[in-house]
Amino acid sequence: MELTKEMLQNLRQDYRTAQLNESDASKNPIKQFEKWFSDALEAQLYEPNVMTLATADKNGKPNARIVLLKGFDHNGFNFYTNYLSQKGKELKRNPYACLVFFWPELERQVRIEGKVEKLDKENSEKYFHSRPQGSQIGAIASPQSQVIANREMLESKVEELTAMYEDKTIPKPAHWGGYVVKPTAIEFWQGRSSRLHDRLKYELIDGKWQLSRLAP
Repeated sequence: MELTKEMLQNLRQDYRTAQLNESDASKNPIKQFEKWFSDALEAQLYEPNVMTLATADKNGKPNARIVLLKGFDHNGFNFYTNYLSQKGKELKRNPYACLVFFWPELERQVRIEGKVEKLDKENSEKYFHSRPQGSQIGAIASPQSQVIANREMLESKVEELTAMYEDKTIPKPAHWGGYVVKPTAIEFWQGRSSRLHDRLKYELIDGKWQLSRLAP
């Protein structure tokens, strides 16, 4: 099938599943996120913790990729990665990021803006050792975001490490750990008919969350 401009232009969906009103929204955006995330779990969505992480380098050049949410509370939203990866290097130079969740089955989107800090070593250690052994070894074997000669080199390193740590505790590498995105703004988007979507945005002002409605 040949893709045409008209085919793309005619791709559209009219959203009618739900609505989002100020009277129904929590005064605290973390509580509101918890409610929506619970809805996603109850609906048995495929990997509802999948999120887009957008960063920018010191010159403002943006970059984005998919990562997994591994925890959230009043402090922020947690994920884990290689500190020497491209995102790790960008966050070191420019510690601000945006997260985006999209749950199409519920016709919902959440955008989170905030400052990013490393999680403490204790939390990173605890999560690292909760992962399957293969994932632990992969974190050591892979020089994430760097150019490698071929896949065979990577697989060979995994085999070497698997043999080395057979029946042993695998130490968390120093270059791997967690981040927390500490939110300063969170927007909840609920799809509505005729593109008149509901958008409620929470902004942290003088230590308090202020709620506003945005035009779709």
